[in-house]
Amino acid sequence: MTKVRPAAAASASLWERDKEVAAIERVVDTLCADRSSSGRVHLLRGDAGLGKTALLAETRRIAEARGCTVWSARGGETLRSVPFNVVRQLLQPALLSLHPEEAREYLGDWYDIAGPALGIAEPGEIPADPQGVCDGLVAAVTRLARRDWPLVLLVDDAHWADQETLRWLAAFVERLDELSVLVVVARRPTEVKGDSARYLDTVAEAAGQSVTSLSVLTPEAVAGLTRATLGEHSDDPFCREVWAVTGGNPYDTVELLAKVQDRALAPGESSATELRPLNRSARGGGLVTRLEQLGVDATRFAMAAAILGAEITVDQAARLAGMRHEVAVRCAELLRNSRILTAPDAAAVPADDGLEFVHPLIATAVYDSIPDGLRKAMHGIAAQVVIDAGKGLAAASRHLLQVHADDDEELVEQLREAAREHLAVGAPDAARRCLERALREPPAPDVHPHVLYELGCATLLTSPARTIEHLRTALAMPGLDNAKRVDAVYRLSQALTHNDQLEEAVRTVEAEAARQTTGPARMRLQAVQFMWEGIYAGETTSPGRSQKLSTLAATCTGRDNAERALLILRGFDAMTHGENAEVVAELCDRALVNGRLAPGLGWTDPEWGLELLMMLASSYAYTDRLDRAEALFNEALRAYTTAGWSGGHLAVAHAYLGLGLRRRGRLREAEETLRESLRIAERVGRGLPLYWSAICNLVDTLLARGHTQEAWEISEQYGFAPPYPSTIVLPDPRSVRGRLLLAVGRAQDGINELEEAEKAAAVRGHLNPVMVPWAADLAKALVTQDPARAARLASDARRQAERFGTDTAIGEALRCAAALETGQRAVRLAGQAVTYLEASPCQYEHAAARVEFGILSRSASELHRGLTLARSCDADGLAAQAQTALDALGAPAVGLVPGQKRR
Repeated sequence: MTKVRPAAAASASLWERDKEVAAIERVVDTLCADRSSSGRVHLLRGDAGLGKTALLAETRRIAEARGCTVWSARGGETLRSVPFNVVRQLLQPALLSLHPEEAREYLGDWYDIAGPALGIAEPGEIPADPQGVCDGLVAAVTRLARRDWPLVLLVDDAHWADQETLRWLAAFVERLDELSVLVVVARRPTEVKGDSARYLDTVAEAAGQSVTSLSVLTPEAVAGLTRATLGEHSDDPFCREVWAVTGGNPYDTVELLAKVQDRALAPGESSATELRPLNRSARGGGLVTRLEQLGVDATRFAMAAAILGAEITVDQAARLAGMRHEVAVRCAELLRNSRILTAPDAAAVPADDGLEFVHPLIATAVYDSIPDGLRKAMHGIAAQVVIDAGKGLAAASRHLLQVHADDDEELVEQLREAAREHLAVGAPDAARRCLERALREPPAPDVHPHVLYELGCATLLTSPARTIEHLRTALAMPGLDNAKRVDAVYRLSQALTHNDQLEEAVRTVEAEAARQTTGPARMRLQAVQFMWEGIYAGETTSPGRSQKLSTLAATCTGRDNAERALLILRGFDAMTHGENAEVVAELCDRALVNGRLAPGLGWTDPEWGLELLMMLASSYAYTDRLDRAEALFNEALRAYTTAGWSGGHLAVAHAYLGLGLRRRGRLREAEETLRESLRIAERVGRGLPLYWSAICNLVDTLLARGHTQEAWEISEQYGFAPPYPSTIVLPDPRSVRGRLLLAVGRAQDGINELEEAEKAAAVRGHLNPVMVPWAADLAKALVTQDPARAARLASDARRQAERFGTDTAIGEALRCAAALETGQRAVRLAGQAVTYLEASPCQYEHAAARVEFGILSRSASELHRGLTLARSCDADGLAAQAQTALDALGAPAVGLVPGQKRR
């Protein structure tokens, strides 16, 4: 026979929950068994009233009895628009235990990033990156969790949690392999859409099989609960009717039995007919009727509490309800006695303690019962209550969102300021809601385009399509001054680019530039047009673009950032077209101020974006100015890390730093950096240009290391194959994939891919043999089947390399020429390649040239030098090739030079 009676310590709400409680005991015991055990997620799933909250309360009791630290929080139906609401609740015990300076020291670099979202630090001037804030919160909780082991986190009503908290929770549970933390999440199976649903799906995946799906009580259980509450004399017909009326819902059953006790009904068949109307008073309209029977004051007080939603105090509810304090105290006590409100600490005096609704079902019923006009008015008063309490407009915004639209200019300004506060802490969706509400007010005609502009800026990273719509509408209205108009056009072009509408982005900027008179604004727009055209991988959008850019840049001295931008763009264009590297470097140098980026042209400055600066750094990287390129790449990484930008910007910074390390020959470091770039890029979204930068450079680096099979597996796993993106990727992905195919033995596929690279480069005039290195690989692949064509390719590559003029380009062209020759001519060309590449900063290429020269010349000393260089680059395949050649010569094996460290 199934056991239906709970353990003595359990409450009535846990009736027939023995298996569920046992499952919780097991996961808590596992947590407490060993500090090194992995964390886990336990999910409680069930409809309203099935006892999720009661099980969480039992989890707390079990955990605390075993010495665990417990943090808990709860979502609220009317609080979903409050960013970071639930995670703030969750961390309150830990945060309140820390002195402000202790919190700063404990959270370290994450304090300035996560602190504003948690309400313990002031936000910075730059809008916070949402992904960076999420990562900061994960790091903050991780550090606190290690301090407070064994730690149990309880999240109730997660279906009503704010989106920002759910984003953090989804990221945090993916880190539980590294932490000994138990996360118990309770949610209803429905009521969630969009990103919030996706985040909760991630939590469910992390829980795996550790899921408790709650069901209604059986008739036997309801009978047992009835007799335990009302007495053993409760007869069978009465018990069956209790079950029939409540459907076995634990909340409804407990409430119904409490009302039976209040009415002193005899638990017999004669009273069974009274159960159904009595049960209706527990939910919806029946509950509202019961509330109204308590009197007008009690009803107003309950409505005020429902509007406040959280942190309900008697004083605040009294002010919102418009009643004297002593009346409010009586109302609070009356509502507590009627099981509508309760206090977390039942012994506390209502006036001094916070209040909450006994169950979310009650809060929903009361809130929904408030007439629409009255509810909007009460939200307006509640907003003022929050503002007067010094909590700021962001905190008041959930009320401002609900007030009646009435051409209120002050409300529009309050919503705009609330949006700025939300952006400052990394909550762009909350900012969007405020600005969209401001539009419904509506704003005054002279303010309207400004609100649209701000809305477009707020949605730029999350919804390019919305940004396009808002900014186009703003630009069609009068009211933006010229500086803001130009900025709006630039941001519109960014959104169009992010939305894969690059040609339209170019046309938009071009049209606005034509409207401008000669001056910095027009020059900025011209620079932006050239920038978007410069990163386009298809046919040139504007005929004669390079000549126009060269002519315009020739007038620039670098006196302002618009001129500096044009110099950078001209330098990048010259680099991609393989013009003389000295000219490229000179153009780039002129764009700097005392060797550094000019004020307003930094990595986090919004006026120009990162594309321009990546063009600058890449131009240095491919002209053998790796010192300056690496300085810029590292500066980008520091800037984004310090600012907490851990989304696309950080992915790009890691990718290009990896490119710089790969060019330098520090292959192991490059691989690590590129793997981190790929990890972040995957989180942002596959298929974006930043994703291609990460995967292309990683495959290129793995091939240089000699890890061919791993490079192939990575390319298959992450889709490194056509179709390629519409924007430029450095190095050229077709060339890298062609080399990969040759390396894994798919010779004809490799040749076909390299020929496609040749065609794509010809369309754009990309003749830089280092950036688009298809020619050397194709020549080597064709040497046996079409030696004449191979020779022409090698000759053309050498001519282009000499035009470009860097030691790397010429040395690589000579390596290719040597591979096509035999005898002493091959040895001579290989020796020349070594001479050039020894002067190059690209140490892997130097090492490869040394090994090839050693093999051709049968020189043990050259092979030893090549082997030492290969090892210092962590080029395992090249080192093995050198060692094999040494073995064939009978030369003694060599290790690292004493005291030498691998880089």
